[in-house]
Amino acid sequence: MKFLSYIARIFSLLLIFIVRIYQYGISPLFPPRCRYTPTCSEYMIEAIRLHGPMHGGWLGVKRISRCHPWGSSGYDPVPLPQIKKEENKQEVN
Repeated sequence: MKFLSYIARIFSLLLIFIVRIYQYGISPLFPPRCRYTPTCSEYMIEAIRLHGPMHGGWLGVKRISRCHPWGSSGYDPVPLPQIKKEENKQEVN
């Protein structure tokens, strides 16, 4: 199990590194376009940190797909992780 968490951590750092390359290397070449706060790239980083590379990456992709001229706009934070039922039962006992 420790090995899988190590792999997930490496994958998370790799994805965050790719987003940072976009933020500092590609994004400054274009005018600001994101309709949301935080920006889509910041949302992706926060989602990966909170939810891990798979679920966080999926949340980021869904957010980017909503960011278009005909979509909504405004404050759209990353949802907080939900507590699993097994963990919640252990805390009650």
